[in-house]
Amino acid sequence: MSQHIADANVRPDPDPELVAIADYVCNHDIDSAEALDTARNCLMDSLGCALLALQYPECTKHLGPVVPGTVVPNGSRIPGTSFQLDPIQGAFNIGAMVRWLDFNDTWLAAEWGHPSDNLGTILALADHLSRKAVSEGKAPLTVDAVLRYMIKAHEIQGVLALENSFNRVGLDHVVLVKVASAAVAAHMLGASRDQVIDAVSQAWVDGQALRTYRHAPNTGSRKSWAAGDACGRAVRLALMVMKGEMGLPSVLSAPHWGFYDVLFKGERFRFQRDYGSYVMEQILFKISFPAEFHAQTAVECALRLYPEVKDRLDEIERIELTTQESAVRIISKDGPLHNPADRDHCLQYMVAVPLIFGALTAGHYEDEVAADPRIDALRDRMRVVEDPRYSEDYHDPAKRSIANAVQVFFRDGSSTQKVEVEYPIGHRRRRAEGIPVLERKFQDALRTRFPRGQAARIFELCKDARRLSATPVQEFVDLFLV
Repeated sequence: MSQHIADANVRPDPDPELVAIADYVCNHDIDSAEALDTARNCLMDSLGCALLALQYPECTKHLGPVVPGTVVPNGSRIPGTSFQLDPIQGAFNIGAMVRWLDFNDTWLAAEWGHPSDNLGTILALADHLSRKAVSEGKAPLTVDAVLRYMIKAHEIQGVLALENSFNRVGLDHVVLVKVASAAVAAHMLGASRDQVIDAVSQAWVDGQALRTYRHAPNTGSRKSWAAGDACGRAVRLALMVMKGEMGLPSVLSAPHWGFYDVLFKGERFRFQRDYGSYVMEQILFKISFPAEFHAQTAVECALRLYPEVKDRLDEIERIELTTQESAVRIISKDGPLHNPADRDHCLQYMVAVPLIFGALTAGHYEDEVAADPRIDALRDRMRVVEDPRYSEDYHDPAKRSIANAVQVFFRDGSSTQKVEVEYPIGHRRRRAEGIPVLERKFQDALRTRFPRGQAARIFELCKDARRLSATPVQEFVDLFLV
């Protein structure tokens, strides 16, 4: 007699990881003045990055409606443009702009990422909802709501990243953008706690992006719009749930078919802390250089050495780069670099350029500059080594350093001193030094797109925390239109 075999079709309770996110989004009040002020600076910085990206045709070719000429009533307006889009496409546009130049904020832990990527979802959806509310005679959302949703999205992405390495199983960190954005998007749309759980489950079950577009030999421009793609998808999933689409309660833990077994080698997520406002308070700003964050302090070292080496480039015998394990693994590259996306993820390139030119800007990744033979000549003389202390301090919750050191050796036997920088200017430990530079970065970005008077009005509003928080979202976004 044959044995009956069948799966037990008992609908389980939702995975506790989903419940924790939903409880945080629905019930946690943000009361950290530091987090709110940092979110305000993050909003400025992210929008500045978005405006700078509009100078690059490779970015702007992706912007606008899916069908040219489409204008959506009460649609999301896209800063620096005249586009008025549905919130799904609006989230893609803003998310791609914020991320394009690799110049927005960063979170470094077991997983890396850029929590301000979530602004694509938050600003596009908030703008749409505000315009819709005004058209119906209701009160719009204010920028205060945007800042609070930013803090929550940062927190979800960052806390999940603290102990869980998605890159080690080949998945890209934008899975965390999709999860965090789906959670806050659902809540923005009026979702119940159970509907937020459903939206988050849909984000986890979605096919996740492979990280290969960030690494040799496939490094390419998809890494610049992948976050925008995650933002738009998050809005789409949240809207579907609000129409009654069911969730998948054991999407993570289901034996054989769940995320853990299929994509995470059977391991469950580990958590270092509960959700609060830690991530926004600790966030790393890319202030001075549009460069992958593991290289930020290396660039600073190179700039300090520039006056000493700029007239002796032909005399250099070797350059020693001392760094952390994460930088060795993801941005140390030999051989040809094929495009700007390849170059801004190459530690050696990002050190060579400031040693030669005394600066590193987005323009230095373009083909015209990369053709300078001195860059590859210096790259060929570089030796990259890991310092175990740098790697240890990188993971230390009390430090979270991103240390690098650079030393140049000449053929005559002389050398520069070994220049070491442990904390980049965008680190929490250098906030007082960094915020004035962040504000100048934002002002410079505004002037690339707007007349002086318009740029000044935007900056003055963003500097006034109380007035900014009370400003309706659609009025704030309208200041950025051309």
